[in-house]
Amino acid sequence: MKILVMIKQVPDTATQVKVGSDPRAIDTAGVTWIVSPYDEYAVEEALRIKEKRGQGEVVAVSLGPERVKEALRSCLAMGADRAIHLLDPAWDAGDSLTTARALAAVIKQQAPALALFGRQAIDDDMGSVAAQVAELLGWPCASWIMEEAVDEAGKAVRVGRQMEGGLEVFDLPLPAVVSAQKGLNEPRYPTLKGIMGAKKKEIKDVKAADLGISPEAPGLSVIKLETLPPRPPGRIIPGEPAEAVKELVRALREDAKAI
Repeated sequence: MKILVMIKQVPDTATQVKVGSDPRAIDTAGVTWIVSPYDEYAVEEALRIKEKRGQGEVVAVSLGPERVKEALRSCLAMGADRAIHLLDPAWDAGDSLTTARALAAVIKQQAPALALFGRQAIDDDMGSVAAQVAELLGWPCASWIMEEAVDEAGKAVRVGRQMEGGLEVFDLPLPAVVSAQKGLNEPRYPTLKGIMGAKKKEIKDVKAADLGISPEAPGLSVIKLETLPPRPPGRIIPGEPAEAVKELVRALREDAKAI
């Protein structure tokens, strides 16, 4: 059973992100890059499916500049068998639909039984690519799953999606697109053996022409990035509790317009 896992390289949440000299992008100087955390759940789930079935192939796929190979190496160190790097200047200014078209093309070319995504990337939080890819492929799609089980014949997958008070359970015929939510599993740490072995595994560069597609002008473009305004200082209301509560209610109603 072949499984493709789509991952994205994003700034570490501990990195101080600043708007660059070009206000449409961040300043990448000093930024630490990581695999988007939700994508790690997808990688782990793919590895568990392979291990449970005792056979198969896990392929990590990512689109982006040369530095993306670091993220793909991390997936290979976790246990992925090989990686595909969608590397073409034609995709540099693409939006989520451009990315989805490229990923759909490589998925169609590789013909996996299952395409796994993280529920969203933590940089832009759009969370739209998995559903767009499924629509382009005409495959069933389940998002934000907390449970997953491929049947013994490898013909269907049962997934559970969290809702208030329980789980929604869906049976999807394969091939299908699924996006992983926190809680689906606990991603493993790469072992020293895995890290050393990852250096010998294939990362294949793929351009748009290799997929038989011609990137189009993006329909969505970034106009400007802005840092959040500083948070105003808190206010302490002095006095006896009864009077302080009255003043708090007044401030919430009249000053903050919160109630």
